Amino acid sequence: MHDGPKEVNAMSEGHERSDPERTGALEELTRDPSSRKRFLKMMGGGVAASSAFAVVLAACGGDEDGGGGGGAGTQAGGAGTSTAEQTGSGDLKIVNYALTLEYLEADFYAEVVGSGLFMGAQLDLIKTIGEHEEAHVEALISTVEQLGGTPAEKPKTKFPLESAQSVLELAATVENLGAAAYLGQAGRIQSKEILAAALSIHTVEARHASALNTLTGKSATPDGAFAKPASMDEVLPKVKPFIVS
Repeated sequence: MHDGPKEVNAMSEGHERSDPERTGALEELTRDPSSRKRFLKMMGGGVAASSAFAVVLAACGGDEDGGGGGGAGTQAGGAGTSTAEQTGSGDLKIVNYALTLEYLEADFYAEVVGSGLFMGAQLDLIKTIGEHEEAHVEALISTVEQLGGTPAEKPKTKFPLESAQSVLELAATVENLGAAAYLGQAGRIQSKEILAAALSIHTVEARHASALNTLTGKSATPDGAFAKPASMDEVLPKVKPFIVS
């Protein structure tokens, strides 16, 4: 989501207020071909948009809660969980959850750039990924405000930056987790506009993960042909160690 303003509009314009009784956007798109066609056009159309939608269906199909696994942060416990469960419910809560994760990613890459551990092409890649994460933060804050909510507070963070190899491995872990987190919420999102933007961020996070997986000597697609989602209850305990009390 490097093109910040475009994605802000995609996430905020024409949003339909969330209602727990309404069908989720993904389920509605699955059932309604005409709605799905409009949705894919909104995502830019073409093979890429159709492929992204197909991946989400494969990952979330049959899981009615979309991998939500309960409220954001309510079972993670300890430091920093309040930022993920800041305010609101439904789509607003999901966007704030995503914002908390993006805060962590943006801070991580800022620290890595300043660590002096990298140079050349690797440093350029890290800077580019960091710029993407900053753009995600800006877009998500704008979206929360457009929804009439309060953006999650930015947590204080600390990351182990011991060696270039360990940092790359941590970066790969963070990006794979981020991609899985977005996918895990896809089935719970009510607004088609927010779903489209979430999928666009998921795609970028997955590309980051693929590049970093390759750098660390791992498979570019560790889950095979279909990505695996992760619930809030799975994700939050894994990021808790990077949040300072």
